Amino acid sequence: MSARNSQANKAAARERLRQERERQAKKDKVRRQVTVAVSAVAVLALAGGVGYAVMQANKPTHWEAAKEPGTVTAPKNTSGENGTTVVIGKPAAKKTLEIYEDSRCPVCAVFEQGVGETIEKDVAAGKYKLQYVGATFIDNSDQGEGSKNALSALGAALDVGPEAFLDYKAALYSAKFHPEESQDKFAKDSYLLEIADTVPALKSNAAFKKNVEEGTFDAWAMKMSAAFDKSGVTGTPTLRMDGKPVTDARGKNAPMTAAEFTTAVDKALKG
Repeated sequence: MSARNSQANKAAARERLRQERERQAKKDKVRRQVTVAVSAVAVLALAGGVGYAVMQANKPTHWEAAKEPGTVTAPKNTSGENGTTVVIGKPAAKKTLEIYEDSRCPVCAVFEQGVGETIEKDVAAGKYKLQYVGATFIDNSDQGEGSKNALSALGAALDVGPEAFLDYKAALYSAKFHPEESQDKFAKDSYLLEIADTVPALKSNAAFKKNVEEGTFDAWAMKMSAAFDKSGVTGTPTLRMDGKPVTDARGKNAPMTAAEFTTAVDKALKG
């Protein structure tokens, strides 16, 4: 092999090596650009995901939104601002018994099971009118939505009629259906509708069912709850007549038996 051929071969080899290096450099550049682009997209996606998560976390819940000012659909058979005044009874009755209750309250359930029927008979007889004020504070202390959801369903029953409201309230508090305070069963529309099937006026009532499932009176329930919060009452059940507490003989709690209640309310009616 001549020196010339050897030099030519070496030159050709160096040229091929140079070209190969250029091609590899171009590939590496393209790869880096793609990697940077993908990383940028990933960062944007992550930022977007975090931003969306933060936005969702800060988004008010359905019930929080229901508290906001706006148009409130109040049930029939109500009066006052936002329909939060619920008074049932004969107009001729001179006095009004105020009752403050939370649907999840276990003591309210005991009270209703022992005294509820007496109250209904008294109201029907015109002995006094009944004003109902619903609370939802147990949802805050025990977590959940049952108090709010049940109050909204009570609004749907009131929209059907006062008797349907009283019958449904009695069913909610009954030994058969009232859950333990720690069980948020009233948060389920299906359970509220199951209870409603025991009330003739509500059984197979399409309008009532629609109002429960669509939350027609959710905002009303929150306004009612706000009215309770402003009342100064701190526990349930609480009874008042002419602004004065109606209590048992010990003067601290609501009367829990029909006999105790009749004694207490007769005293209040004379006062």
